[in-house]
Amino acid sequence: MSQISITSPKHCAKKGGININNRHKKLFFTFSTFFSGLLLIIFLVWLILHPERPEFSLTEADIYSLNLTTSSTHLLNSSVQLTLFSKNPNKKVGIYYDKLLVYAAYRGQQITSEASLPPFYQSHEEINLLTAFLQGTELPVAQSFGYQISRERSTGKIIIGMKMDGKLRWKIGTWVSGAYRFNVNCLAIVAFGMNMTTPPLASLQGTRCSTTI
Repeated sequence: MSQISITSPKHCAKKGGININNRHKKLFFTFSTFFSGLLLIIFLVWLILHPERPEFSLTEADIYSLNLTTSSTHLLNSSVQLTLFSKNPNKKVGIYYDKLLVYAAYRGQQITSEASLPPFYQSHEEINLLTAFLQGTELPVAQSFGYQISRERSTGKIIIGMKMDGKLRWKIGTWVSGAYRFNVNCLAIVAFGMNMTTPPLASLQGTRCSTTI
């Protein structure tokens, strides 16, 4: 007597389901391998090129006004003009500057309002000149501000800071990275003697700035 093997519809469905699942797994594995390889290539290119952070230097700082409204309210009116150079030290990497906010500071106190610089693209090893005219109207300062300014005047100089906050993107070939936040800090020594009454008060020398990303 011959043996008859009967396969139920349910069993057939299971076998078909296994084939479909295997096909999906192969497609998933193929796409995963492709994207992993692509990410690896981008990462290797990034490591090889290794973008260097941009360089900034403050070439001039001019103080036009720095006056307290009254000694009791401790509110400051100010106007400061800054001139600085921005350099991209990379030979094969461009930089997009999407957002730049600049303000002046004195002994950790903000002495002007923030000014926005227009976004721009900086090509390989390119140097750009940036200028900003900063103003402050009735900005609150510490009670010791007037005393500190008088003391600085007696020494013949005042040290002010320039701070910049922004976002940048790296450009390698046609690939553009995501946005990175960066900060720039500069210090300028400005002549500020007892016999100096006519503005502007100009910085004595240029200074190199520190940049963090």
